[in-house]
Amino acid sequence: MASQRVDASALPVSLADVREAHARIRDSIVRTPTLISRTLSGMTGAQVFLKFENLQFTAAYKERGALNTLLQLSDAARAKGVIAASAGNHAQGVAYHANRLGIPSTIVMPRTTPTVKVVQTESHGATVVLEGETFDAAYAHARVLEAERGFTFVHPFDDPRVIAGQGTVALEMFEDVPQLDTLLTPIGGGGLISGMATVAHAQPHRVEVVGVQAELYPSMYNRIRGTHLPCAGDTLAEGIAVKEPGGLTAQMVAALVDDIVLVGERNLEEAVSLLLQIEKTVVEGAGAAGLAALLAFPERFRGRHVGVVLCGGNIDTRLLANVLLRDLARSGRLARLRVRLQDQPGALYNVARIFDQQRVNIIEVYHQRIFTTLPAKGLITDIECETRDAAHLDRLIAALRASGYETSMVEQA
Repeated sequence: MASQRVDASALPVSLADVREAHARIRDSIVRTPTLISRTLSGMTGAQVFLKFENLQFTAAYKERGALNTLLQLSDAARAKGVIAASAGNHAQGVAYHANRLGIPSTIVMPRTTPTVKVVQTESHGATVVLEGETFDAAYAHARVLEAERGFTFVHPFDDPRVIAGQGTVALEMFEDVPQLDTLLTPIGGGGLISGMATVAHAQPHRVEVVGVQAELYPSMYNRIRGTHLPCAGDTLAEGIAVKEPGGLTAQMVAALVDDIVLVGERNLEEAVSLLLQIEKTVVEGAGAAGLAALLAFPERFRGRHVGVVLCGGNIDTRLLANVLLRDLARSGRLARLRVRLQDQPGALYNVARIFDQQRVNIIEVYHQRIFTTLPAKGLITDIECETRDAAHLDRLIAALRASGYETSMVEQA
């Protein structure tokens, strides 16, 4: 990984490029705050500072790089229009700012893109083209349309203008919190971390830059370390689920980034849930990757002043609900218990009395008489309940068993 002394002049993007980008875009983006989280600091042993990029108009930092690119187009390029391939935050950023600047925009999305994302992109004035089943197919089609119609392609990450725009995130973070000595930054294609590392490397004091990737998509990790870990699967962090990182970004990551860590799905889910519960802020899986790394490796960052970018907040509400409910189940606050009863009057009432005595709230009850291996007079009851914590749940199970009821947990997350 990066050495402490790097010839930054040999890299595609410089601190001057980032500063110029900030001067261009700052009046048209949200100057999002960088705030300390005292609760997360107490939990992890680090001083944790959160950069709330989920508060941008399109709920993601991607606006920065897109806008910096659009503002540098020639009049002729503006007139012909721009094109991008994206099913996520890059699409929103390009479409929104192109529309605001009067530049025609076309966004190519896979046919599998959720309708809500298509509608959101169209609402920003973009022409949406659905092509292919994967991002790679959509990307290839966008490059064909670029050549056929003379559009300017706005790359999601592998472009110096985009990288410089994303680097403005770090510029603002160090303005707000000069004492930061560590940056934890998600990596997909590598545009954000390349720009942020450029700024970090230019600070008067040593700043460690650590990239974070989902375990299921360690593409930049593979590129830098020469490993061949598989890149596949359904990750909560779909915003950084990139199979092939950029060429420019890989060069910059190799030169400027100190380490890359991988985080699992459970850490990502926990991070999303904690940010909602503690900071009252909605963050998508990719946006929570920095905090996920802090939760997964607390000893690695203990005592540091850590800057974490909450880089996006576009998460499907149903998915968010599932994440929160799974977190409740893991913490013991929500559980489904399977209780074996005798099929006779008063059986369910007697079990319910134990729940009442233990002050546990019953949410739902499921009786199962037919599809069971028990004798005909046997009965299985699944009871979904709400407790205060894991210890409270343990006391309930102990009380049920002490009263002679065969009790087990069902579907623990």
